[in-house]
Amino acid sequence: MDFKKFSKLIMIEQTLFALPFALIGVLFAGGGTVMTWFWVIVALAAARTAGMSFNRVIDAEIDAKNPRTSDRLIPQGEIRPFVVWVTAVISSFVLIGSSFMLNRLCFYLSFPAVLMLFTYSYFKRFSASSHFYLGLVEAAAPIGGYIAVTGEFTLVPFVLGLVIMTWIAGLDIVYALQDMDFDVKENLYSLPVRLGKKKALFISATCYIVSISAMICAGLLTHKNVPYWTAVMLVGMIFLYQQKLARSKEIRLAVKKFFKINTCISPILFFGIFTDVFIGKIL
Repeated sequence: MDFKKFSKLIMIEQTLFALPFALIGVLFAGGGTVMTWFWVIVALAAARTAGMSFNRVIDAEIDAKNPRTSDRLIPQGEIRPFVVWVTAVISSFVLIGSSFMLNRLCFYLSFPAVLMLFTYSYFKRFSASSHFYLGLVEAAAPIGGYIAVTGEFTLVPFVLGLVIMTWIAGLDIVYALQDMDFDVKENLYSLPVRLGKKKALFISATCYIVSISAMICAGLLTHKNVPYWTAVMLVGMIFLYQQKLARSKEIRLAVKKFFKINTCISPILFFGIFTDVFIGKIL
């Protein structure tokens, strides 16, 4: 598999988008060492690669039927499912190995993390809660990043996990609006299908409110300063704009704009926290 196909398979831009999730946890724990950052980045990249590979190979048949996803590599015959399975398995072992290099607790938690990455794609076949399960999978990043530094459980990483879980769940509910007709036809579950667009959007907005509230709670718990609160304010403004977009009549076009601006959120949070932790110490 060449790099072009590999990057398309795992949507490498999404890995870059998700990387700050884990690093936010590291920063909230005090910053850690250079080697901590290295192994956290390796673990996150491996987790994303494993998760995307599992998703693409498990959902290959569904993707082939959906006009929106029929141009993906496996449905197009550009890559064999066996190669994707091997990529997923190797990436899972890299995740476990890098977790071992961090600390014992991270190592133990890497096994349920792999299980979650594998099982996510099956959820939409039997439960509309798949949006929240995806959020839970993504929430493991800041929790893992925090534990990578401290080696123990405290309240803060779980508040950070709530930030990510509810944000991603709210995001995924909007994403599912595109596939309502297809999901009904294929007997797939989502909140828009189960509850209708209006109620699903209400839940999405509620998720965003919980997410921003958790950001505020995390800042108060750790006594953050102006750079952090500025980042939270900017994210809140983006959340409001996204929810406005989600209520557009042309949902497919709106979702494209929705996701384009969504890529700004994790960098804004990361740089706000980074500035607060490191620049704030100097000032």
